[in-house]
Amino acid sequence: MKRTIGTLLAATLTLAVPAISDGFNEDNYEAFMDGRVGTGEPVYWYSVGTIKSYPEGELLFQMEGFDAARAHRPDPEEALTHQYNRKIYFYKNAETGDILTEWNENPIEPIAYPYQFITYELKGETIETMVEQGKEPNIQRLGPGTDISARQVGDSLVVTAPVYLDFEIPGTDRRIDAFENYDFFFHPEGSVTEANQLAWVRYGDLPAWAGGGKAIYHLVTWRIDDWADMPSSMKETIERDYPLWMAPPASIEDIRALQAPVETDDASKGF
Repeated sequence: MKRTIGTLLAATLTLAVPAISDGFNEDNYEAFMDGRVGTGEPVYWYSVGTIKSYPEGELLFQMEGFDAARAHRPDPEEALTHQYNRKIYFYKNAETGDILTEWNENPIEPIAYPYQFITYELKGETIETMVEQGKEPNIQRLGPGTDISARQVGDSLVVTAPVYLDFEIPGTDRRIDAFENYDFFFHPEGSVTEANQLAWVRYGDLPAWAGGGKAIYHLVTWRIDDWADMPSSMKETIERDYPLWMAPPASIEDIRALQAPVETDDASKGF
């Protein structure tokens, strides 16, 4: 029997498309954890990208920053990982790339989280996540979440983490109503220059100083394993003005101390 060109093409496409599995197992859980948070020493996920108006697509700002993470395994025999995290991102001039400190006479501060405490636990074929952030008495606890999925694409592991945000910010009159999506790409060591990569997109409100309205944030990110290898402009800015962010929290005790209320409000400004 003769096969038509269309049939042959369909067969070829079927063979070319990789099998997709949304489930986790012990192997890809460990690969995800090793890639995302390392094995104990600090890792830095450095990001560059843009902020565009929605739906017009006008370039409003550039953005640059990073998150710093450290892994802690309470019991090496269990598939439970603690991530001690802090992150900071700067709004930058769309044309010059300079870090913005004011806009239309409004002061601008970076998006800065002194800490986040994240847990990942493998339960069957699902990873359950919990997030803590903020200060007493307004600590936010987000979760449990079970939306993270895994896909094996050739030799690479792709992990997708969608985040649906809709809540009031404790202690303020602000509300977060946004969608974020994290696509992590973990490649075999030596196969590419940067083995651990991330594409991140966010749909949500612009800050009040920028005039409000909806925007699309898009960042391309890769992992840096040594603070000395951080791009020089970012490294100099952090070392000079934000030294806390040079490393993630060292322990759960550090995080609990940051959660305690203080007279000077250093809590995260958030998005």
